[in-house]
Amino acid sequence: MQAFVCAKMSRPFATAPLVVPVAHSLLPRHLRLSNLLLPSLTATTDTTIFRRRFFSPYNFRSVPGPVMAGLGGFDVIGDGGSMVQDAGATALVIAGAYAFVSTFDLLSERKLIEQNLSRKLVHILSGLLFMASWPIFSVSGWARYFAAVVPLTNCLRLVIHGLSLATDEGLIKSVTREGKPEELLRGPLYYVLVLILSAVLFWRESPVGVISLAMMCGGDGIADIVGRRFGSTKLPYNKQKSLVGSLSMFVVGFLVSIGMLYYFSALGYFQLDWVSTVERVALVSFVATMVESLPITGMVDDNISVPLLCVGLLQ
Repeated sequence: MQAFVCAKMSRPFATAPLVVPVAHSLLPRHLRLSNLLLPSLTATTDTTIFRRRFFSPYNFRSVPGPVMAGLGGFDVIGDGGSMVQDAGATALVIAGAYAFVSTFDLLSERKLIEQNLSRKLVHILSGLLFMASWPIFSVSGWARYFAAVVPLTNCLRLVIHGLSLATDEGLIKSVTREGKPEELLRGPLYYVLVLILSAVLFWRESPVGVISLAMMCGGDGIADIVGRRFGSTKLPYNKQKSLVGSLSMFVVGFLVSIGMLYYFSALGYFQLDWVSTVERVALVSFVATMVESLPITGMVDDNISVPLLCVGLLQ
């Protein structure tokens, strides 16, 4: 029975391993993704080294990627063309991100959209649009680091304004709950750090990173919007969360995850056995929803607990 078969990576680098709680061990053995891969699958030496760091005990097989599909790109690390392509893509995405956030700031200032709704829409869409932009980067091993510059730029911006080294009222209003600069150093900062780690450690060849970001952005983000508007029925074990909010996180998180997996699969970054994939994504969505509904927000931010749990379950 097949499961995630990740593919086409030109010359990936071995980077520092990610420390993940062994949430995967909580699953019954027959449901663990690592037990669903065919032992005969093989990979290039470089890919195997990278995968063993972050996905052990997975084995992988290369599949036709964007270059073979005729989408362009360069296969040599440091190739001049690929560096230009990646630098251009980085500049384009940064400009797009700035315009995107500025648009919602303007809508909020003109009272065309509620501030809290604007904040949550930015939470949902910015991460998903960032992930959707990954295919425009080259197949160079440096591409992931160029892409990571986009959230890194925002990270530095949050730190500077969160420490009150500079003032940007529009930024503070658009991404904080109470309008306090120090809030930038909590949820918003965790959010962009997860985007950086996902790009560097998992990148576009990994369903693990795709699902984790989809659940954090789409699932967790929509839960707050729906819960605030229609969440009159609260959960018996957490009066801060609603039944409809949790249900919407499960449904939307699942659908966004499947949609992003299809997007990268259609571009040739990995192959999927869709029957087992749908089952596993549904299971991960359910567990992530249950954890998000627990009264632990004061101890662990959802922008940390949700993606970290997803990574642990998918390892």
